[in-house]
This record gives sequence, C-alpha cells and structure tokens, in this order.
Amino acid sequence: MSEDQPAAASAGAGQSGGRGCGPKSGPGGPRRPSPVCPVGLGRGGGAAMAEAAPHHPALPSGLLELCALLGAPRDSLRCSEQVAQRKGVKGPSFLDPEVLSVFVPPFVMKEDSQPAASNCTTPGKNRKRSFRKKRERPRVELGKGVPGGPRGPDPEDVNIPNGVDLLALPQLCFPGGLCVASEPREDCVHFLVLTDICGNRTYGVVAQYYRPLHDEYCFYNGRTHWEALGPGGSAAGCFVPFAVCVVSRFPYYNALKDCLSCLLTHLKFCKDFEVDNHIKDFAAKLSLIPSPPPGPLHLIFNMKPLQIVFPSRADPESPLIDLDLHLPLLCFRPEKVLQILSCLLTEQRVVFFSSSWALLTLVAECFMAYLHPLQWQHTFVPILSGQMLDFLMAPTSFLMGCHLDHFEEVSKEADGLILINIDSGNITYSNDEEVDVPDIPLLAAQTFIQRVQSLQLHHELDLAHLCASTDVNEGRASRRAWQQQLNCQIQQMTLQLLVSIFRINGMLLSPRRPTIEKMASRKSSVSHTAHRRMVVSMPNLQDITVPELPPRNSSLRKIQTTEYGSSHTVLDVPPKSTHTFKIPEIHFPLVAQCVQAFYADCVAQLSKAMGSLAPENSVLLARYFYLRGLVQLMQGQLLDALLDFQSLYKTDVRVFPTDLVQTTVESLSAPERTQAERMPELRRLISEVMDRPADVPKADDRVKNFELPKKHMQLDDFVKRVQESGIVKDTVIIHRLFEALTVGHEKQIDPETFKDFYNCWKEAEAEAQEVSLPLSVMEQLDKSECVYKLSRSVKTNRGVGKIAMTQKRLFLLTEGRPGYVEISTFRNIEDVRSTMATFLLLRIPTLKIKTTSKKEVFEANLKTECDLWHLMVKEMWAGRKLADDHKDPQYVQQALTHILLMDAVVGTLQSPGAIYAASKLSYFDRMKNEMPMAIPKTTSETLKHKINPSEGETTPRAVDVLLYTPGHLDPAEKVEDAHPKLWCALNEGKVIVFDASSWTIHQHCFRVGTSKLNCMVMAEQSQVWVGSEDSVIYIINVHSMSCNKQLTDHRSSVTGLAVQDGEQAPSTVYSCSADGTVLAWNASSLRVTGRFQVPGGGLSAIRLHGGRLWCCTGDSILMVNMNGSSCQKLKITGSFKETGTSFLGFQLMPEQEQLWAACAGYPDVYVWSLQDPAQPPQRIHLQDCSEINCMIRVKKQIWVGTTGLSQGQLKGKIYVMDAERRTVEKELVAHADTVKTLCSAEDRYVLSGAGPEEGKIAIWKVE
Repeated sequence: MSEDQPAAASAGAGQSGGRGCGPKSGPGGPRRPSPVCPVGLGRGGGAAMAEAAPHHPALPSGLLELCALLGAPRDSLRCSEQVAQRKGVKGPSFLDPEVLSVFVPPFVMKEDSQPAASNCTTPGKNRKRSFRKKRERPRVELGKGVPGGPRGPDPEDVNIPNGVDLLALPQLCFPGGLCVASEPREDCVHFLVLTDICGNRTYGVVAQYYRPLHDEYCFYNGRTHWEALGPGGSAAGCFVPFAVCVVSRFPYYNALKDCLSCLLTHLKFCKDFEVDNHIKDFAAKLSLIPSPPPGPLHLIFNMKPLQIVFPSRADPESPLIDLDLHLPLLCFRPEKVLQILSCLLTEQRVVFFSSSWALLTLVAECFMAYLHPLQWQHTFVPILSGQMLDFLMAPTSFLMGCHLDHFEEVSKEADGLILINIDSGNITYSNDEEVDVPDIPLLAAQTFIQRVQSLQLHHELDLAHLCASTDVNEGRASRRAWQQQLNCQIQQMTLQLLVSIFRINGMLLSPRRPTIEKMASRKSSVSHTAHRRMVVSMPNLQDITVPELPPRNSSLRKIQTTEYGSSHTVLDVPPKSTHTFKIPEIHFPLVAQCVQAFYADCVAQLSKAMGSLAPENSVLLARYFYLRGLVQLMQGQLLDALLDFQSLYKTDVRVFPTDLVQTTVESLSAPERTQAERMPELRRLISEVMDRPADVPKADDRVKNFELPKKHMQLDDFVKRVQESGIVKDTVIIHRLFEALTVGHEKQIDPETFKDFYNCWKEAEAEAQEVSLPLSVMEQLDKSECVYKLSRSVKTNRGVGKIAMTQKRLFLLTEGRPGYVEISTFRNIEDVRSTMATFLLLRIPTLKIKTTSKKEVFEANLKTECDLWHLMVKEMWAGRKLADDHKDPQYVQQALTHILLMDAVVGTLQSPGAIYAASKLSYFDRMKNEMPMAIPKTTSETLKHKINPSEGETTPRAVDVLLYTPGHLDPAEKVEDAHPKLWCALNEGKVIVFDASSWTIHQHCFRVGTSKLNCMVMAEQSQVWVGSEDSVIYIINVHSMSCNKQLTDHRSSVTGLAVQDGEQAPSTVYSCSADGTVLAWNASSLRVTGRFQVPGGGLSAIRLHGGRLWCCTGDSILMVNMNGSSCQKLKITGSFKETGTSFLGFQLMPEQEQLWAACAGYPDVYVWSLQDPAQPPQRIHLQDCSEINCMIRVKKQIWVGTTGLSQGQLKGKIYVMDAERRTVEKELVAHADTVKTLCSAEDRYVLSGAGPEEGKIAIWKVE
C-alpha cells in the first residue's frame, strides 16, 4: 500500500486489516516481543542487551510499551515569548508540537549500578518507518539521566514499538493544536488507538498540562537552557501545554488515566531539569508491572496518592474491559444505540463527533465491546486531528472520530457518511443523503430498549443512603465494584441482542437449510426482510449459548414471542467474584540490586498468598503460578519458572503460556537443560510443549479462506477441495461424487467443472434459504423439518403446484390459494416408478408414487425433472428404510446429502448422461436392491437407537471409552446441564458429550491431550476424570465443559480409574498405570494421599469391592489391601492355560459371589467362585466369537463385547450372559466393526461403541 493512501496511515490512523465483522482473532492479538533484559520487564533494545543476556528468552511486555513527553520546540517557545514580551498576548498562539523525550523499557541493564539513561531519546533514530508523509526529522540529541550516571548507548539501540509513528504522534497528542494560553487551563486526558500496518493495535493515554513560560523553564529533550530572553527574564501571562503519552499493548484506559493523574501532581511543581527524571521513574514503575493473566485476579499498585487497579480479562476469549460501558447509554437514547449498532453491523462509514476528545475514543471503544464476540475489522481511528480530515474521503468502511468544530465542514464536503453527534445524541447523514441502514428486528429491539431502561446508570443513586467515605481509595473501590457489575449487565444485554438478531439453532444440519421453526421466527418479525448486507461479514454464532428451544414436537401455534428472551428486565447475571494481588513497592534509584529486590518481594508475597489458599481454589492458584513463573523468569531463574509453569499446566491449561515456555526451554543453557531433563516434572513439560504439533486450522477457517481450484484435480486433491469448500466432509461420499462427475471421462476434474458444481450447490442452498411457506402449511410440518428441494409448478392428480421434499415427507404446495396436500412420508412409500403419460399426441414423463396409507397412486407430470425426482425419492425412501431397520437416523442425513449432490451434478453436467452420472450417488437405493441384509430379530428388538459421534468428521473415528453420568439438579446449573450425559472418548484425545435425555450432542468435540484415552470416571458430581495413554489424568469440569486441570504423577499409560464415595466428602479416586503403580487421590484437593506398586506390572484395570482393590495384571487378578499388601491371587492354570495368555479385564458379581474375566485375543469367558477362589474357573466358550474386547456387569447379566461372525462376515457382536445360569441369553449383531467399549446407563440401557470402520454408538434396552 502506498504512503499517500490515507487508509494506511499508522499512528492512530491505521486500519485493522481484513474486512467485515468477524470472530476475535488475528489482528489485535499479542505480538512476539523483542528480547529483554532479565531484570527489566518490557521491550529490549539493541546489541548491548543481547550481549548482556545472550540466552534469556523473550518475555511478554509489561504494561508499558513507550512513554513520551511532547510539547513545543525550544525555538518556537523562544519566539513566542519574545512576541509576548514586546506586544503582550492578544490571542492564542498556535505552535507545531513535537516529541521532546521518549522513554522505552528496559530502564536498567543487568550489570549496571546506575540507571540507564540510554532509553531517554529523541525520535530521530526510530527504526520503524513512518507511513505518514515524510518530513524533515528532528535533530538527534541524547537525553541525560542522573548527573554522573553512565552514558548509554547510541539512541539507534532504542527500539520504538510497532504501531507507534513518532512523526504522527504529536498531532494525535495535540489533536486540536498546541496553543500558548494567556491563563492556566485544567489538566485534561484523552485516549488513542494506534494500529500498525499488520492490524495490531496498541493503546495510548495522553495527559495534557500547562506550565508557565519563564526563561528558566525553556527546555528541550530534558536539557536545561539558562538563557535570558529579555530584560525582564519572564513572560507574564504565557502558559505552555505539554503532554505525557503512555502507550501500552493493553487498553487500560481508566488505570493509565489514574497513573498519569498521579504523575501530573509531581510534574506541575517540579523544576524544569527534573521533568525527565520524574517521567522516567514513572515509566520505569509501569514497565515492571506484569500484565495479569485472564481470570479473577486483578493487580493493585500504589502509585501515590492513588491505588491503581489493573483488571484482567474474564477469560482468554473475552476482551479486556477497563472503561465505563454505560457511557453511550448516557449519551444516546436506546433507539439511537440500536441504530448505531445497525450501522456497524452493516459496515457503514461512521464518524463520531464531540467537543470532548476523550469521549470520542471511549464511546467508540464501548461500541466495539458491544459487538463482542464480533470484531470490527475495518479502519478504526477514533481521533482524527485537523490535519487528518482527508482520511474521511476513504472509499472503504471505517469508524473515525472528529472534533465537533469540523462537523459542518465534514457534512458538506463528504458523501455517504453517517454522522453521530455524541454531545447532542443525534444521528445525521452527510449532504442530507439517506443511507440504507436496516432496522434491528422489532422484537430484539424492544427487548433491548426495555432492558436498558431497567439499568441503574447513576452511581450517586446507590450512594444516597450511605455515609460519605473519608478514604479516597475506599470510595474508588466502591465505584469500581458498581461499575464492574454494570459492565457485566451491559455485556450480557448486548450479547443477547446479537444472538436475537442472528438467530440460529444449536445444531446446524448439513447441508444447511432453514427449519420450519426458523421460517416461523422470520415471519414473526415485521423486519425479517431487512437489508441482506446485515449478515455479509458475520461469522457463525453457534458457540454462543442461546435459550433452550422448545421440544421438537410442540405445535407451531404454541410458539411464544418471548423466545428471544423470557424477560424484558435486565439480565440478572452477577459478575464473577474477583480477587486482588498488591504489587510490592518499587524502590529507587532503579539499579539492578533494587530491581532484583523488587522481584524477590513479588515472589515472596505470591508464595505467601498461595500458601493461604484453600486447596479447592484452583482457579486463583493457577493465576498465582502464572505470575510467580513470570517474575522468576524475569529474575533469570529459568528452572524455577518452568516448575511454576508445569504446576500451572496441571492446574489450568487455559492460561498456560505455550509460546513463552517454548522460548524459555529453547534458551536454556546446556547445564540447565541437563538439570531439567533429570527432573521428571520438567522432562514431561518440555516434551509436551516442544513436541506439540502445529495447530490445524479449524474447518470454518478453511471455508472462509476457500479458493476455487485453478488446475485439474485427481481424486485426492478433489477430496481436499470439496472438504475445504464446506459442502461435504465425508470422504466416502466425496469419492462417490468424484465417480459421478467423471463418468465416461478421464478420472480427473477440470477447474471449470468444479466451478460449475460449486455454483450449482451454492445457488440451490441460497434458493432453499429464500423458501417462505404459508403459516397454514407450516402448521402441518414438524418444527425441525427443512425444505430441501422444490420442483417447478407441475400438474398432478391432486392439483397444480410445486412438489416439496423435506427430510421426512413429500407434499404438494398448491397454487392459486396456497395450501398443503400430503403426498406421503418416506416411511409409508410402497413403490416409486417413472413412466410416460399420454396426452393427445404427447408422451409426458410422469412420476408415480404408491403409498401404504392410500389406495390412489400419486401422479405428477414432472416432464424434464422426472428422472431426477425418481432418483431422489427412491434414495430418500431407501435411506428412511435403513434408518428404521438400523435405528440410525444418520442414514436419512446421508440420503439427503446424496440427493442434493445429485441435483448439483445434473445442474453441472446438463447432458444426456447427467441422470446416469447422478445415479452413482444412489448408494442406499442400490444397497437396498443389491444387498438386502435382514437384521436379526433379537437385535432389532433389543436395539433402541444409534448415534454417530463422528458426524461432521471426514472419516469415522473409533469409540474408545464411554461413560454415562446421571443427572443432578444442582441450583448452580442450568436446566440443560442437569440432564444425564453420555461422555464419548474418540481417538487422539477427543471427547464429545451427548445429552442422554434426548441423545443429542450437548458439547461438540474438545480435546484432552492428543493420545488415546483408556478410562473415564465421575468424581463428586462435578468432575470427570479421564486416564490417557500419555500417562496424564485429565479432569473435565462438567459445568464449564472444559479441561483445565491435569494430574501428571503417573509415569506410564493410565489404564484404570475407580471412585470410593464415602459418606463424608471428599471422595477418593484410585488410578492405576501400566507399570503397576496405584495412586489414591483426594478428589477435592487433587493431591496424592496414597501410593503403592503392584508386582508383575501390566496393570490394566482396577475395581473396588469389599474395602479392597482388585487389580487386573497381565497373568493374574490380585486382591490387595488399601496399603498395597496382597491378599489373594487368581490365575489361569492347568488345562485352561494358553501360551501368552494375559487378562483383558474382569467384572465382580457380589450377589452371586462370582468373578468373571476374559483374556486378550480369545473367545472364552472364565468364571471364579469367590467362595473358593482356589478352585479352577469355569470356562465358557462363545460361539462364532473371534475375540473378546470388553465386558460389563448389568443387573444379573454380563454383557460381552466381541468381534464375531454374522452371516459369514466379521461384525461387532454382543453376548448377553445370565450370571446365575452362566449361559448366553442373546447374541446381538451390534456394529459393522468390532465392539470396543461398553457402559451401562442406570442398568436400563447398555451403550456400545464401535471401531474405526463404523465409529457409532448403539443404545440397547436391558430386560
């Protein structure tokens, strides 16, 4: 981008990159900082630093990026004073401001004994190029530090942070110009948002103050000039403004404003030559303060006279909020707020105006917070100085701010702008031209307005009944708590508004079509036809929690308009409780010894705070680990820092600084690395962070970045392209599509064919989105039904109209007076034929559908569409039949995908052979006719339902572990969270959670490590413990559905978990690993309370029974006491002994006093009597079984999951055995692949998980 292009200006006038509103990621995120000295937090500079600390890692910046003093140059002040002496001050005298001094951390070198003055410099040697129009740079002058201090390196060694253009900074710090005043003026503050060329934002807070102009106050770059400018030596009535600008990577608007307010109390009364030292000490303090990690811990620092609070963001995905979010609600009526939000959502060219420079940024930032989790990705310049007004001519979308003095000028000169007057609360358009901005949907708008009106926006009303506070910091704390609660309410309110605007279902069907419920909600809003641009740049809001939908069988006539929100009052969501940590005092002079003492104080106080925490307060403990690790890293104590980060990794992985730990490990010296490798905890951590594979882009990201191919594609490339396009994920289906598109041609697809196919698919999807059914028709359909295909108007024997296809039925949408005529559900179809009807001399292709419920055959003269509809109806009919036979609704979803791909293939090829090509996708119809396979009666009667945890994946995934957890009506939970759940562990550490009351997905896939998961158990109703092949126990919080805690005390694969629930909490959890280690854990404190070693190794499972642990080892089953002493051993001996036999698992039957066991790779079950375990076991051979994989106890039955023969093919089979008679009661043909795992749901159902060829879960009734 050229230098003269206005949209590319950097300091404050930069753009965030990209276009549209999108999820918060990318621009604005943290940048990788440059190296810093171990004793100074902040950005490092130059070769001198590299030599001082050659191997220390790059640390995250502290609060300060840069601090600058700005004002008028010396020559201008001298001339202005001389004029004032000769003529007197008749009016304001405007001067050109410039940067006088710059202070960049670090402020002390490791080997220094005096403060380093090198970081106070002029901008003449700034390494970062300015993207503003070039002008002559100021002369380079080194600033002086404390008299007698060492001379620092050349200012070339000082790095100016990215995004800060020192040539543009003066006009942003003095946006109204630098004016010499005739009388002193009040100090004032305003705020900047600075954007670099990559879209990364930094934030500036500017404090302006006035000093009288005397000869001894004439200074430049910290140098004192004792020059008498006239006989009197002073200029009465001349006051010169100066500005101190603090730049930070974090938007700490209120905190930095308070900090600068404290600084000004010193600057206004100090002598001229002391100014630089005061600012430098101030900057040094800020540079030592670390940024708090996301979570409930805020930092407090004593800046004297105020206690400054630096809040943290609520969680890693939330923005940092340090401003008053109710400011726009004080400036605008709620209707105007909605109008402004609509302008931003539709990406207009918006300009704020105010007579207050501070309000411009604060109000604009409030609206940015209202948009969360969306993000404004266009140009964002909340303050434009008078010299920057030409930026308003940019043709792209933007949000900018100007002083109210320029309102008339901008209104007349620019076109297509939305002008928002903050002072008056009005919204107008430039040149009086109306801009097409849609209204917010009526119901959402009404709810938002009523909630705003119920907010308490004035703190004084809350203080009316209280006595006056005599402690300024106490009063500020009270105001801060009130503001935090109000901010929380406003954030919830605006989030609910966004969800109401972009209504979606919790699960999107693929392919995407609007459900009948969605159509009904569109019709309920008078503004449902609002501007289509409203959602042009909006991401999917699937991850936002929305109110639970009504049951799917509810009548549409019962839908209430309150679905957008059950209450018009403000959401009563109390803010999360927060804690504070007070940073120790920083002592001056700032030499290495003082800095090290400060760090030592920090470590000591953090350790003290950690020691006083309750064991269950892991969230706060994790934040202390983070801060202490960071401080120890700054001290150069790398191994101690890594130990803290390892503890953090086990406690809360969400705030684990992976990149920082990686760079720390890489910077370890050879002796340190050797020492770390000797420590098991650090060895595990190093392996985890250094061997972690690069993050794979999310599917949504691939779809957003999808580009049409430009060269011919073979099968593998075609599969990749289709998956990237978001059309289909299933690799097998894409293979069928490839076969269809290449019938009669070379097995490759050219770019033009792919483009035509892609366009056909997208056009069909767009047409389906536009389908609008009359209310009388929607009342006949289920809420979850979607119209997937609509024919042209055709003549049928039941009237003229369009045939509509949903996933459940066919119906006729009659013309003239719109009406609904049922054709048939797919379940009731008996036959489908494509024939020719004769009319006069014409032969018209006709589709005939015979149903079981009506004698009359439905006939439709579909003409050229007949063959395609014939294929589609037969495929849906076959899919419905397979779904009913196998109790698996996914067959219907796959059939839908097939028929829509058929439609796109026919539209793409448009040739006589198009129907034959599309028939390659009639997979289920062909399977029904060519390979009819009867489901065994016992299997059909026992099978209740099948679900697919791999839905949406490219290939099926093996189901490794299943866990059922009953529902608990906890007042702290949402209603849907109290439902029973099914936890499903797939390969590579993936976990999916189903709502077991409806068998729908409750929580989409999330990861717990990257290795195979071996076992799961529930502890204390709020934790699910997961044992992994990587030797880690992962703990999932059932309320937040997140895995933030890890236990790493095992040294090999965790193979078993068992819970001992006592009458008094906490529970005890026992875990075992393949090396024979058994650990006992306190479930509340997560601390090891016992440990012992089982001899022999190969430990694969444990059970609790009779106050003892039963352990399954390779060649025996041991009964041991809780201290690890062995009581009894069961082994297979004698004639049953097979070469290499090892136990796979076992089940205890306490009522029958039996122990049932199976061996890996064998089709036999062994039964011991616990009354006389020395006796040989009974051996039961399972007919047609190849090998046993798993077994569970259900009531008085043993269910055995196996691989066995059925109709001559290997299948996954389940044998249901009676424990008393020790016989097989049922053989169930469960899966197309082996049965890998079984679990019981309250002894009412048994759930089985299949191997990777099928990857499904079957739900079986227990008799």
